[in-house]
Amino acid sequence: MTGTTQREPGRRPETVGQPRPAGLRITPDDVAYVVAAAARAPSVHNSQPWQFRVRGNALELYADRGRMLRRVDPGGREMLISCGAALYGLRLGMRSVGYLPEVELLPDPAQPGLVARVRPVGRARPSAAEWDLIAAVPHRHTHRGPFAPGRVPARLLDALVHDAAAEGADLHLVSWPADVAALAELTEAASRGQEADPGIRAELREWTRSEASSARDGVPARAWAGPSWLDEPGQSADPPPAGPPPADPPLAGPPLAGRRPQEQPAHERLPQRDFGLRGGLPAGGPLPSATAVLTTASDEPADWLAAGQALDRLLLRAAARWVFASLHSQPLESPRLRAAVRDRLHLDGVPQMLLQFGRANVAPATARRPAAELIDRGPAEP
Repeated sequence: MTGTTQREPGRRPETVGQPRPAGLRITPDDVAYVVAAAARAPSVHNSQPWQFRVRGNALELYADRGRMLRRVDPGGREMLISCGAALYGLRLGMRSVGYLPEVELLPDPAQPGLVARVRPVGRARPSAAEWDLIAAVPHRHTHRGPFAPGRVPARLLDALVHDAAAEGADLHLVSWPADVAALAELTEAASRGQEADPGIRAELREWTRSEASSARDGVPARAWAGPSWLDEPGQSADPPPAGPPPADPPLAGPPLAGRRPQEQPAHERLPQRDFGLRGGLPAGGPLPSATAVLTTASDEPADWLAAGQALDRLLLRAAARWVFASLHSQPLESPRLRAAVRDRLHLDGVPQMLLQFGRANVAPATARRPAAELIDRGPAEP
């Protein structure tokens, strides 16, 4: 994302150095807006495991370990991927109100819960490409229902690959039907193993919301419904635009080397978590157009945050063209099956998320906790 300076180890996004104006501070109103944008990020089981703190002219992002999934994610990998997604949303939210953000990842070893510190270092209007992503924030969603007819353009898939690379991750497009079938088998095996574990079943129930629930987190029953457009109380959402989706975005550069050629057959659907709602996923409907694996070079906390930032960025890029993804992490929550995914696809990196993409013209909105609940403004400053 343009106008962003990141201080972090390893391979990370492109940077744009900016002089820091003396005394530049993000306003309280802008803090609420930016946090609300960050809170729209995807998270495992919609657990929203994040908290924000205002410190001087900086916004700090903390992992909320009270929302960590201790049975399926004991190491906190998926929690930090979720926080990385929120961090990208925080960066994009700052750009939407005209700030140039500077990011420090994992800035204090004495505070392992402190994920990142973001401060404004200048002012600039968002670019047209950034506005595309900003406009997609309200309707981006994890897709659990049937897809709509229509294929995902190859140029958009190429743009998603470049988005992941810009954030220090890799998006591998899985082209061969046999490889997609192997991923489906591994995902099904992981699902069976988790269903046989009483502790994991109980944890899933904790994050499953009934139709009558007023909770602002977890996975609501209506997320399994067929396509519809629903407004959440306290949340604005515009109906989808009429007519065809916008034109495909231009590529950020030449095609990446080493990618498998795209094939045309529709992809087998990977099994999804049903959160105890047997038969909840509608059968039939168009199949996904593309299957992908998001990977990182290593498997450390900084890599998980990179994966999360890449995930949010590419999902927003897709949503700007009314393309959405179902996310699958079940086989990656088992060390044995995670290794099998890597071996079966001959991946150089470490798999962090499985995705399938398809068209969708409308989407159920998923509740989010209000910004006021997420912000700790800290002690008053002199």
